[in-house]
Amino acid sequence: MALKITDACINCDVCEPECPNDAISQGVEIYEIDPSRCTECVGHYETSQCTEVCPVECIILDSNYPETHEQKMAKFIYLQTGKNN
Repeated sequence: MALKITDACINCDVCEPECPNDAISQGVEIYEIDPSRCTECVGHYETSQCTEVCPVECIILDSNYPETHEQKMAKFIYLQTGKNN
């Protein structure tokens, strides 16, 4: 699943630079995660870096975007190469 940021976000600015896929950006009120770019850091790290640094634990799984590990890896490859497997 992609991740999402809840309204508990305090706009501390620590998650955005940690995202290797540039999936996090400042929204109208709080930071947002683009589900088409979020791989939960699959392909880059063992754990989601944004959740590791979030001081208020407001980044959760987004059940609207269920994905298997294989789908996240395919998305990672596409984001890195621009090519589908």
